[in-house]
Amino acid sequence: MVSSRRDFMFGTLAAGAMFAVGGMASKAFAAVPGKVKAISLEECLAMSPVRMAESSAKVMAAWSYMKDSANMIGNAALRGAVLDMLEKPAPSVAKSDEKALVAELRKAKLLDEKAAGIFPACADPGRAPQPSWSAPGSGWGSHHAYPGGLATHVAFNVAGARALCENYKAVFDMDVDKDVALASQLLHDVHKPWVFQWKDDASCLPEASIAGTGAHHILSVAESMKRGLPAEVCVAQACAHDHPGAPALEASVVNWIRAAAVIAGKDAVADGYLEKGGKTLPLPRRPEGFVTHLADHDWVLSVPAAQWLTVELRKIAAECYSIKGKDLDGRPFNSFRNYVLSQRSAMELYNIYSRSGAAKLAEEVGRVVTA
Repeated sequence: MVSSRRDFMFGTLAAGAMFAVGGMASKAFAAVPGKVKAISLEECLAMSPVRMAESSAKVMAAWSYMKDSANMIGNAALRGAVLDMLEKPAPSVAKSDEKALVAELRKAKLLDEKAAGIFPACADPGRAPQPSWSAPGSGWGSHHAYPGGLATHVAFNVAGARALCENYKAVFDMDVDKDVALASQLLHDVHKPWVFQWKDDASCLPEASIAGTGAHHILSVAESMKRGLPAEVCVAQACAHDHPGAPALEASVVNWIRAAAVIAGKDAVADGYLEKGGKTLPLPRRPEGFVTHLADHDWVLSVPAAQWLTVELRKIAAECYSIKGKDLDGRPFNSFRNYVLSQRSAMELYNIYSRSGAAKLAEEVGRVVTA
């Protein structure tokens, strides 16, 4: 039976990663628990998403952990490229002729005929629309969709990737290429700052689809290709959303690589992203792509947790902060939830709610935004 990304996990290995992950991540976040900047609702409503992320100890610790992990990459050229992309996630791929790319992708059956374009709004391809550390972790209503959510998401994933590498070595004496595993995980969502730009109502832009997956995935892989990162990094990065362990699943990854190569102006086969013939990943298939895929399973819990928590936050907003009516579907509630989540994270607050109930959750929210 072939499983999709949504129902397939190497549960044993993913759980095994936790043997090592605690020591790797806990030191970086040691000073964060309980460190919250309380503000009034009025201050919250006036604060920009960038300022919210910047004021969060949790987000800034995650961002530091990402950079520290990037600095562990042994290859100097790769290390420099990864750090540059994290610090300056400018969408250089947007310099290309979008209409021509749309036509080519449609011809290759990698883009829906109804799709109007592939690039989000971009005033200047040489500058990122926002810092990596202020972007949400995913689309509105999904995982970590708050200012700084991308940093917490990637930091968690990177901790998992590092742990998996250590555990494969400890248990199987298997040397996974840590440079490739780190680089691909750190960059797997590098264009979420572009795709999920903040809107005036404090929500983020909706996401288009390319080659059957979220545009951020294809654009991120294309950016790595465009900037000349090694083929093995780009291939592992492409595996974040699915793995090449079964023909149907590998076919999806192949199509993502094909689409990214079109956007980046690369030849997927000649440049080493696909095997001769273009039907599979380069053979034999390397383990780093599987590690990248395994470590990108934070969404399994974080998506439903965020959705369940948002229901409770809406109740708290109405009952404790008089945010009601149309304000619950606009900037007032969005700004309120964004600040609360950027300070505490949806994961921490959902855990409090699941263990201690709605009253305790409301109390903890009150520690962040004063009523």
